[in-house]
Amino acid sequence: MSDLQIGLIALGVLLILLVLGFNWWQDRRVRRKMQTHFPSSEQDPLLGAGAGVAAGAASATGAAARREPGMGGDAPRAQPGQPVPVDPGSDADDTEEPDPACEVVIEINFAEAVRGADLLPYMQSLRHVGRKPMRVFAETDQRRHRARVHAGESYASMQLAVLLANRSGPLTAIEWSQAWARAQDMAERFDATIEGPDQQAVLEQGARLDDTCAALDTQVGLTLLLGTAQPAAEVLAVARDLGFVADGSRLAWPAENGVARFTLARADGAAFDAGMGGIERLYLLLDVPCSPADSRAFGRMVDVGRDLAARLRADLVDDQGKPLADGSETVIDERLQVLFGQLEQAGLPAGSERAQRVFA
Repeated sequence: MSDLQIGLIALGVLLILLVLGFNWWQDRRVRRKMQTHFPSSEQDPLLGAGAGVAAGAASATGAAARREPGMGGDAPRAQPGQPVPVDPGSDADDTEEPDPACEVVIEINFAEAVRGADLLPYMQSLRHVGRKPMRVFAETDQRRHRARVHAGESYASMQLAVLLANRSGPLTAIEWSQAWARAQDMAERFDATIEGPDQQAVLEQGARLDDTCAALDTQVGLTLLLGTAQPAAEVLAVARDLGFVADGSRLAWPAENGVARFTLARADGAAFDAGMGGIERLYLLLDVPCSPADSRAFGRMVDVGRDLAARLRADLVDDQGKPLADGSETVIDERLQVLFGQLEQAGLPAGSERAQRVFA
């Protein structure tokens, strides 16, 4: 082997060592900054002070309210029971923030302020990673916190809040890698640096949240058997007359704050105004974590179901296909009160935005 070959090999080894050393130094720098922004705590933010998840969650079939931010530059629209976002250019901060109990944040810091108009075209790619939604927050060059990007403002930084778990399961390594890649792409496009927690810590936090939610996830259903097929338009008219409102392809029975107490759906999953076919079966569903706590949560659905059955000349049966036994709604409601209490203790109050986010 010639001296030239030996020299090239030595140079290659030296370059590799330099790259490894630089990566180690950069990793330490990021970790120090993350400890500054997100100080460690022995208390799980999901459980709150002194709270724990009660064992043996009942199953009938097995933080403060926050606004959901938009991604576009259109005028802010308030959701039922939620505060209205501030107008673009306001000196007030938006109140909506990332939720550390169920979201993990990747920070993007721009070298120079970036116009919102330049950022908006990339917002669509920041809505989801895999089956987990992402929310975008930002800080203006005037140090104002925003829950949406506005075309007329300039921003010093952005935060990507990635959901740690939902009914699709905990955040996966692939989903986290996708979120990190989206942040890196933004950093390359707009000359920025990114900071975020260690992947293993993120995955472990997601797994803990998923375990908690799995123990508390309960849905209670009823079925309406219409016998002969009835026109969808007539069924829809009857349901609306009773008080149901549109909720995607389903209909919802809303609480006072606009959150759905329970829903009504066609057995085939189609929308009520889809096609001309008749309906032979309907499903009433009480999604317990997503419904506001109510002492008569199931009993209320039974009352509406019986009224609906009478108007449609249908039979109301339980999820086993059997007629409801007298007093069964009282027994089930007593069990649901225990579950509502467990959800509250776990930091997931029934019907709250956090609960609706992780039980989606």
